[in-house]
Amino acid sequence: MSALIEGDRTHSRGRDGAVFHLAADSGWPQRFGLMARDLRDGASLWRLAWLLATSDIRLRYRGSVLGPLWLTLSTAVMIGAMGFIYAALFRADIRQYLPYLSVSIVIWNYLSALVNEGCNCFLTEQKLIHGARMPFSLHAARSVLRNTIVFAHNVVVIVPVFLLVGAPVTWEILWVVPALLLWLLDGFAVAMLLGALCARFRDVPPIVGALLQVVFFATPIMWYASLLDGHPLLGVLIRFNPFFHLLEVVRAPLLGGAPPAGSVLGALAASAVALALAAVGFARMRGRIAYWV
Repeated sequence: MSALIEGDRTHSRGRDGAVFHLAADSGWPQRFGLMARDLRDGASLWRLAWLLATSDIRLRYRGSVLGPLWLTLSTAVMIGAMGFIYAALFRADIRQYLPYLSVSIVIWNYLSALVNEGCNCFLTEQKLIHGARMPFSLHAARSVLRNTIVFAHNVVVIVPVFLLVGAPVTWEILWVVPALLLWLLDGFAVAMLLGALCARFRDVPPIVGALLQVVFFATPIMWYASLLDGHPLLGVLIRFNPFFHLLEVVRAPLLGGAPPAGSVLGALAASAVALALAAVGFARMRGRIAYWV
């Protein structure tokens, strides 16, 4: 690694010969200013982010007959198999449990994909980062949009389930719109923070993946939150679990009810913390991401 310092920038040459720039260490006002410019430049390139996201989907399933519909099919098979088994285990009414499970699995897959792929949003774009001066927020937006496209395919699974059991669709479903917008904002913030952190520490992605597996079983996804009502210890999994509140503000409207006020407040609080951590973390690490990847 060779470097040449000029003014407030360090010009570095990576192992592959690529030349990129490292901002010299500066105060927080300048860091936040550079972050704001990165976000502004990334927003102006939203069409490019969409083009790259759709290109990722096409390349991932190139040569496949069904393409991304394979994800829809695999999700449907998993829901069908798990639905009848867990309904019997929990002694639940299949007509109520199957819609609950299908919605839970689909939105959890989306949430976990936002986190998992957000970890690698910079690492997977090493050549692009070294070869072109693009805002880092573009890569985070690309990851979020790509997973949102996959989510749109998987939502199709819910429709036949609702038709099969005769689940009602009410006007409360409109709550899904602001809830998903909140998810998009959170997913972008997580990608900016974890993307930079994982570029620095390569052990973080597997740690995040392992933690998400624990969260999956500790969060009411396959089981009802009411099963822990009144439990003095395990009730904490409901009250202080940000993933539960984020899931519930989307799941409740899809199942015909308004999101609980407690979950709305919990989701907003979790989002505020995520945005604050992302702003501070990305502003601090932004100038070194190109070096780390």
